Amino acid sequence: MRQGFGLPQVLLIILFIGGIVSVTMKYTSLGAQHYADSYTREQAELFLQSATEEALLHVSGHSRSGNNCLQYINITSPDQRFDANITINKYYFSDGTGCTQKDSNNNDINETIQTQESNGMIDMTVIVTSKDPKTNPSLKLAHQVRLMKRSLQRP
Repeated sequence: MRQGFGLPQVLLIILFIGGIVSVTMKYTSLGAQHYADSYTREQAELFLQSATEEALLHVSGHSRSGNNCLQYINITSPDQRFDANITINKYYFSDGTGCTQKDSNNNDINETIQTQESNGMIDMTVIVTSKDPKTNPSLKLAHQVRLMKRSLQRP
């Protein structure tokens, strides 16, 4: 009789090695997905900061003659991956002049304040969303990202 492996032992070894390879590939794909999602989120956070700064530039360059103020600003990233929707909730002015617009709740977006230090500040909400990867697979995004930031800024 010859010494060696029989057919059942060979099949068990092949199944065991195949199981190890499939588990390894599963964890590798999960790791790659995690890194891709982290990278996309980091890009969205950086775009959120840039969109906030650009909105401040828009507000500071906008003429408020006739008590007309900016209320909504939309910004799209140059690579078309992210959209930023900026809503200016309140303008704070110490002199009582300001904006004649109303927000969605029919409240004035102009708020008169008593302190000179806070004159000209704005309360704004920035919402950054990525394009839907299912409708545009060429963007190579794993999941849709949505970030929101509310801040009090001076343009």
